[in-house]
Amino acid sequence: MKEQATDKSVLKHIQNLAAEEHRLYAQGSLAGAEAARLSKIEVELDQCWDLLRQRQARRAAGQDSNKAHVRPPEIVENYEQ
Repeated sequence: MKEQATDKSVLKHIQNLAAEEHRLYAQGSLAGAEAARLSKIEVELDQCWDLLRQRQARRAAGQDSNKAHVRPPEIVENYEQ
């Protein structure tokens, strides 16, 4: 997500990543590059969902949603559910 993100563009990216994730899962057991790609997709999906939530929270607080930014994997992967 390098371009200026909008809710619509973030959701479109999420849809594309989810479709690729489903294709990889459908292949069954993965090895090498495919397993690495799946791991990368999972992290990127977490980052996208986080970005979307940031944008929504900023709007709800009366702030500029365009000031939301993609957080590094080290942050989004350590959130407690």
